[in-house]
Amino acid sequence: MSGVLIKNATIVNEGEKYTGSILIKNKRIDKILPGAPPLLPKAEKVIDATGKFLLPGVIDDQVHFRQPGLTHKGDIYTESKAAAAGGITSFMDMPNTIPQTTSQILLEEKYRMAAGSSLINYSFYFGATNDNLNELLCTDPVTVCGIKVFMGSSTGNMLVDNPSVLRDIFARSELLIAIHSEDEKTIQKNTIKARKHFGEFVPVKMHPEIRNTEACYRSTRLAVELAEEYNSRLHILHLSTAKELQLLNATKPLSSKKITAEVCIHHLVFNDKDYERYGNLIKWNPAIKTETDREALWEGLLQGKIDNIATDHAPHTLEEKQQTYFKAPSGGPLVQHSLITMLEFYHQHMITLEMIVDKMCHAPAIMFNISKRGFIREGSFADLVLVDPDDPWTVSRENLLYKCKWSPFEGKTFRSKITHTFVNGNLVYEKGIFHEEQKGERLIFDR
Repeated sequence: MSGVLIKNATIVNEGEKYTGSILIKNKRIDKILPGAPPLLPKAEKVIDATGKFLLPGVIDDQVHFRQPGLTHKGDIYTESKAAAAGGITSFMDMPNTIPQTTSQILLEEKYRMAAGSSLINYSFYFGATNDNLNELLCTDPVTVCGIKVFMGSSTGNMLVDNPSVLRDIFARSELLIAIHSEDEKTIQKNTIKARKHFGEFVPVKMHPEIRNTEACYRSTRLAVELAEEYNSRLHILHLSTAKELQLLNATKPLSSKKITAEVCIHHLVFNDKDYERYGNLIKWNPAIKTETDREALWEGLLQGKIDNIATDHAPHTLEEKQQTYFKAPSGGPLVQHSLITMLEFYHQHMITLEMIVDKMCHAPAIMFNISKRGFIREGSFADLVLVDPDDPWTVSRENLLYKCKWSPFEGKTFRSKITHTFVNGNLVYEKGIFHEEQKGERLIFDR
């Protein structure tokens, strides 16, 4: 006997939900057995998943795991561990570390770090700057997820503000271009105005006024215009406004879209009234905006204008977050709680289970052309998550796995619980226990 048998699960995959069993062998899904066959294959380990949902592993296309150079906030090991406990089996990490990932040598060094420490699968973006176009164009499309362009400044300032360089990136890059979309001139104008009124003690509730709708829309419109002019593959990260949705198309199937967009968990959960309670803990870039914007993002997600859900997981220490507005960095930890947050919305009848799987598992695999992941299919890698839909638990400092040891969800009770996470067929997480012998693998892309 060999392998693992997951039996009697409610399998959620490719728009369907049905009872069945799955046999895992040699890292892959060996057999999918719908219904209740009279004879199931024997296996070394058997998990009875009666009453549980079996989902493909979540693919998070936007995280900041802070390694190298910022490991007091988080590192690949700690944050991948938190992600595994949250049902995430693959991540794509951003280049604004120290040093910034702006050369092929530094990019490959991050892959070496992950190979020895990440509990889940990984890829890393190559970071664009105003002066590294030739290096950028050497990026391997088969082994690297994409190019990251900061069209507005954020943590670790990597702003690309040279119009000719930006145009060259869209004209010449063959890889997916993922953008942080905020107009820097608008942000600076609004910052000067806020400083004149408040001095150094700007209240955090001004964050969505400084990084406002105009800043987001101007930048996103420019990116869309460039992508359409050069037929580039554009992915707009962390949409935050209703107005930006006017630039997106819901009629094309995802596989044929050249321009795609994501929404992050915090923009689906919070609105600008929440700054009073949470302060800098929900200070993200782009800013969390109005309830009208939040509702529009939900509508865009359900209608298909928004293609996937991610976290923009970006931990900082609590001490850093407790500083004044201009000193407190933007970002927060989310990977441990992203899937269960969406399952909470499922319990509230705001989204179907099938759509959660589509937006968090299938869509990233399709958009990035990830090889053999994101679906429950025979022959695909066994990246799988088991969820108990009715086992309430409360987030506390004691059960947080983030290195920064805080979360905006502290004190919140979630109805669903992740019970098992498989990565490449290895049971990495099992009811609070981690099996760390096997590490994750580098993602490969069918391009």
